[in-house]
Amino acid sequence: MVNLSGLDIGIIIAFFVITLCIGIWVSRQAGKSSTEFFLSGRNMPWWLLGVSMVATTFAADTPGLVTELVRKNGVSGNWVWWAMLLTGMLTVFFYAKLWRKSGISTDLEFYELRYSGKSASFLRGFRAIYLGVIFNIITMAGVCLAGAKIANILLGISQQEALLYSSIIVVVYSSLGGLKGVLITDFIQFIIAMVGSIWATIYIVNLPEIGGMSALLSHELVKGKLDILPDFSNSEALITLFIIPFAVQWWSTWYPGAEPGGGGYIAQRMLAAKDEKNATWATLFFNFAHYALRPWPWIIVGLASLVIFPSLDSINTAFPNLNADMQGHDVAYAAMMTYLPAGLIGIVLTSLIAAFMSTISTQLNWGSSYIVNDFYGRFINENASEKQKVAVGRISTVLLMVCAALFSFYIKSAKDVFDLLLQIGAGTGLLFILRWFWKRINPYSEIAAMGISFIIAVIFFVNGKLDMPWFNIPGYLQLVYGVLITTAGWIIVTLLTKESNAETLQKFENLVYGSESKFKNIGHKVLAFFLGTIGTYSVLFATGYFIYGKTILAMGLTILAIICCGLLVKNWKKII
Repeated sequence: MVNLSGLDIGIIIAFFVITLCIGIWVSRQAGKSSTEFFLSGRNMPWWLLGVSMVATTFAADTPGLVTELVRKNGVSGNWVWWAMLLTGMLTVFFYAKLWRKSGISTDLEFYELRYSGKSASFLRGFRAIYLGVIFNIITMAGVCLAGAKIANILLGISQQEALLYSSIIVVVYSSLGGLKGVLITDFIQFIIAMVGSIWATIYIVNLPEIGGMSALLSHELVKGKLDILPDFSNSEALITLFIIPFAVQWWSTWYPGAEPGGGGYIAQRMLAAKDEKNATWATLFFNFAHYALRPWPWIIVGLASLVIFPSLDSINTAFPNLNADMQGHDVAYAAMMTYLPAGLIGIVLTSLIAAFMSTISTQLNWGSSYIVNDFYGRFINENASEKQKVAVGRISTVLLMVCAALFSFYIKSAKDVFDLLLQIGAGTGLLFILRWFWKRINPYSEIAAMGISFIIAVIFFVNGKLDMPWFNIPGYLQLVYGVLITTAGWIIVTLLTKESNAETLQKFENLVYGSESKFKNIGHKVLAFFLGTIGTYSVLFATGYFIYGKTILAMGLTILAIICCGLLVKNWKKII
């Protein structure tokens, strides 16, 4: 527990006051209609939407997740999420424009736009509850748990207290300001979060116990953790950290913020953009910032934590009051923050609070948009007024928060949530990629994919809790089995059932493609996909090698990134 100075407390209070004022300021505009509440009038610029996407994925659990990966598997352990860059770049160059041209309010409206019949209506309503409620609560529960762990270590308050206070604040401004309030506060929260994480990293590296960057990188407990690429001689690490993510995971799994083909709150922001160009620029900036600009401060703190807390026991010894259910390598990040001085700890604590609120507010607004537009307004009360829709949105915001906070008591770490969500979405990704282009895909394809993947995930999850020796399958094989079984299942269902009627399909294609071929400039888009991916990875690796002191290699990667950027700009008109 840290002792907060008057300056620290003042910084935190000022942040809360600003956040609440923003919510109140935009509440009147947001309350005019459901379009204003959930899409900000479809008039948002790319930079605000892009920053909001990045802020949302900078959750309270993210630094803890990265720290846990670094402590267990070294820097290369991050490939389990770095590989998702391919998913993001696919969305940028192939799907962002299509989402915005569709003109829908939520990505679930896609189902009745693309498919026909009662099965399409059922799919839309079911997905509204499945994603907007169940999936959303699981995601938020992980963030709530991470926030509670941080509060317990830094402030000495219980999980119940932490979630009570934070929930009240985030629900108030989320329900008042709608998406516009979320976007504006996201922008402020992202700046605070980045300043806090970078400043804290610099201070921690220069602690006497660490002795500077050179001493950190040469420390016996750290040297073996520095490789950016996995050890190719270690077959298990190579398979789990590199081969599976690149060969299977990025295209086959559905994960919040990295949905193949776009979806969820990423789609919500694309739909809120001024036009197709702003939607594309927003997702491009998001992927670059998310993967290239942000990870290294967390990675460095994770490495430094190995010096201060070399084992899990050392963390538990240092924090004896930490609840047994909350112990784990992911708390090492918060533990390192206890070394910060007055003033800086206030900024960092505010940045972590901001990260928590940014993610939760987005998830609440996105989830309630499903409940209002795709369930209540579609099936319960089709004649609902705009005021009624906004009221239901605000009520559902409160209920989602309560459920997420309660469920957070039943999970142990951010990594558990990450693995569970990957497994639930395993095998569905390819369907989301192909449904824009393969006419044969129908509602039964999606229902089959969703049902099969969920059943498999539940089986593996329950087995993990019961620890059955006769059903002991490594985590990476569970993902592969889930992908293979689910993919085979929905493809078989697709071939055995009828496609949507020709009239529906033609209307859909006329709307999103117009008079153009759906494969127009496909070669340029494929090139852009590779250029964007290589360029972003080059910046990510160059940053790491500059930190490591490998200047020549870092400069070479920087030049490669500049070349990729130049080629993208040259071909931009043929891409968009």
